[in-house]
Amino acid sequence: MSTAMWIGLGLFVTIYVFISAELVNKTIISLFGASLFIVFRIIGTSKAFSVIDWNVIFLLISMMIIVGITKKTGVFQYVAIKAAKFSKGEPMAILILLSLITALFSAFLDNVTTVLIITPVTILIAVELGISPIPFIVSVAIASNIGGTATLIGDPPNIMIGSAAKLDFMDFIVNLTPIILFLMVVLSGISYLLFAKKLHVSNERKARIMEFDESKAIEDKPLLIKSLVVLGLVIIGFLLHGLLEVEASVIALLGASLLMLLTGSKEVDEFFHDVEWGTLFFFIGLFIMVGSLVELGIMKLLSEWVLGITKGNMKLTTLALLWFSGVLSAFVDNIPYVATMIPLVQNIGTTVGAVAVGPVWWSLALGACLGGNGTLIGASANVVAVGLANKSGYKISFMDFTKYGALITVINLIIVTGYLYIRYYLL
Repeated sequence: MSTAMWIGLGLFVTIYVFISAELVNKTIISLFGASLFIVFRIIGTSKAFSVIDWNVIFLLISMMIIVGITKKTGVFQYVAIKAAKFSKGEPMAILILLSLITALFSAFLDNVTTVLIITPVTILIAVELGISPIPFIVSVAIASNIGGTATLIGDPPNIMIGSAAKLDFMDFIVNLTPIILFLMVVLSGISYLLFAKKLHVSNERKARIMEFDESKAIEDKPLLIKSLVVLGLVIIGFLLHGLLEVEASVIALLGASLLMLLTGSKEVDEFFHDVEWGTLFFFIGLFIMVGSLVELGIMKLLSEWVLGITKGNMKLTTLALLWFSGVLSAFVDNIPYVATMIPLVQNIGTTVGAVAVGPVWWSLALGACLGGNGTLIGASANVVAVGLANKSGYKISFMDFTKYGALITVINLIIVTGYLYIRYYLL
């Protein structure tokens, strides 16, 4: 490799270590690293801005606005309470149903937002039942990561992969949703085996749940109607955007703009309050740094090295990437990991063709998203859920979460290995 390549690679690895170890705020270090790449002329200014995937940025901004407005109506809390009452106050049924609802919400909303909404309600229900909320909280966090894997918009890595590989919403529905539905059934079964004997309550406790009034959760009914209509139209737009040849980001931006217009508020800052600007600038810095590695030719060399190891066997490449992604994503943030891997897979695609590299994209998405359940620090949703539990007086240690999450992750990766092999290489 040339001197420029070594400098660029060294700088990137250093920044990556700081991000993974959380030695400095990840957004700040990401922007600092991107600036150094430009200052050292590893990448030109105009090229640096052109490698930013604005499709990803605007899709995230738009969905954050839609979710931010919708959650103010209280509809998500309403659904959670309704589910608890539907379960007749039976703890195990509530745990499974809340996990399924969390997975469903996470397929269309940001995982962290879903956990922030569901976890407080979950703790309240467990307290009323007189049992520990820890099994509920851990299950909800894990379900959010599994559910988020199902769709294009469910998890940031999927948004990045979809944009880079030109995969639309229906591609994710067809290729990922079926196996995610099966994994949720598996999660429900494992949860029952692990927790059923511990979750026994009296009929009196169950009666307390039935006394909950879910209608009190709805804070703004007119806004609820507007939000659900717009959210429904956006989802329909996502399903059709491939046929319409309109980017998902445009569909989301149109929906966000329409919902802001319908609310009637004149203060635009109110709408942007729930936008996670730190996350967006973190993405921007990452795109510039990874784009610099592509410009230097480092990602091309890495892809050739990977193909050399697997001897061009795409079946081996697909399964190896699944497990590598799953294990690594249990310990490092899957967003910078996926940002780094995308150009590598793209380079493999230029060698073997778009059709042959297709399963590799799905293995990257499945491994990176599902691997987040491997440890407490593997996904932001895990950290947020445990943080809320700790604030409420329920201590969940690293090992408390990891012994359950690691088991689920290994089982999931084994099942997905079979799924990828049978669907793409056997049938």
